[in-house]
Amino acid sequence: MRNHNLTIYNSLSREKETFTPLHADKVGMYVCGPTVYGDGHLGHARPAITFDIVYRYLTHLGYKVRYVRNITDVGHLEHDADEGEDKIAKKARLEQLEPMEVVQFYLNRYHHAMEALNVLPPSIEPHASGHIIEQIEYIKKILDSGYAYISEGSVYFDVPKFNAERGYGRLSGRNIDELLSTTRALDGQQEKRNPADFALWKKAAPEHIMHWPSPWSEGFPGWHLECSTMSEKYLGEQFDIHGGGMDLKFPHHECEIAQSVAHNGHDTVRYWMHNNMITINGKKMGKSLGNFITLDEFFTGSHELLAQHYSPMTIRFFILQAHYRGTVDFSNEALQGAEKALERMLDGYRRLQQLKASAESTVDVSKLEERCYDAMDDDFNTPVLIAELFEACRIINQVNDGAAKASQDDIDTLRRVMDTFLVEILGIKADTQGGGSDMKPFEDAVDLLLEIRSNAKKNKDWATSDQIRDRLKEIGFDVKDTKDGFEWKLL
Repeated sequence: MRNHNLTIYNSLSREKETFTPLHADKVGMYVCGPTVYGDGHLGHARPAITFDIVYRYLTHLGYKVRYVRNITDVGHLEHDADEGEDKIAKKARLEQLEPMEVVQFYLNRYHHAMEALNVLPPSIEPHASGHIIEQIEYIKKILDSGYAYISEGSVYFDVPKFNAERGYGRLSGRNIDELLSTTRALDGQQEKRNPADFALWKKAAPEHIMHWPSPWSEGFPGWHLECSTMSEKYLGEQFDIHGGGMDLKFPHHECEIAQSVAHNGHDTVRYWMHNNMITINGKKMGKSLGNFITLDEFFTGSHELLAQHYSPMTIRFFILQAHYRGTVDFSNEALQGAEKALERMLDGYRRLQQLKASAESTVDVSKLEERCYDAMDDDFNTPVLIAELFEACRIINQVNDGAAKASQDDIDTLRRVMDTFLVEILGIKADTQGGGSDMKPFEDAVDLLLEIRSNAKKNKDWATSDQIRDRLKEIGFDVKDTKDGFEWKLL
């Protein structure tokens, strides 16, 4: 176990706190995963990448991390979980599919996008629909505690009572008066004692095709309930980290806190973490605004707002250039800048593999690794880490171009830093040409052709040398002569 003074910004205390897990070598982490309907967009990539970084770094430090990321596949109507038409059920009805066919279709697409973005799979990925019995039992205990009531077959959480006795709104800073002034008028509000109350169980309307039996009615659980239930099932009554997007802070996570305290009599989560939003040209992403761009559209460049396609690694690098608590504003210019920056980084990584050591050294990399750890220990500060990696690339380029000399120890340090922080922790796929082991025959063929060109140059066969260089450029290769031979990359 590495001894690091890792700090995490706790959304509940609103300050950075030294990370001290419940168990010396184990960490429990729960992250709100996708609501499985509709096409995933850029905003869905940010929490996945943010908590992938947390998962990777904690694992690197030596912790055994149980990472739970839920799948919301019940639908739960709208985000208030009380009224409206369930989106999974609606699509199933219109297309004459089983609801779980709809769920599986979108879940497969989500997993494919996550794999492309090099997001590691969680330890456990529980489905809300697979934990109905546990959710019913959870509701029973909240009822026994006196913080919920039954009304016309539905069960609601008594927010005013909980607020008076335990305090509601600690995470979001909202109070009951504010809730009453912002609560929408919905059908079925007459069932509630107070408009601020939220559903733990909702009686299903006759046309609702996703429903289960319960002691109160044939119905379905409220949206907030699944996370409280499944996090406790897999991580216990207390665990270390609960994460998600900032848009979940209220009402979802606020309601989770209330439910868990009502159920257990104490707080469950030690560190609440929230990533900020992604906007497009300063505006919130939404279908009504015409700026809703799916991840598939980013990867293919098929949306009218996109000037080109952007690779998954460009998307990942673009998101990591900002701190997870800061906003990220998408524009073609910003993504093109990230693409160029990533290419510079990967150029440095490729050159590093070919560096030759000198007997003497004119570079100083003694504190580089320490500074990289300091960046990650400071609330996972990926932009500062990336700046340090660019400093490593600057040194690599100087040595590669003959403007500086590096000892074998220097080169070993640079390789360790780039492999650890660029590849392992930031999760950037940095193989030589971005293809992996199946690309080696292709790479060897290009190297062979360039070796023939080098021999032609030695023999002053300039016609052959120029023909190989010019033809490679025509078909998409950038070839650069160096003091030790050549290097190449795909344009």
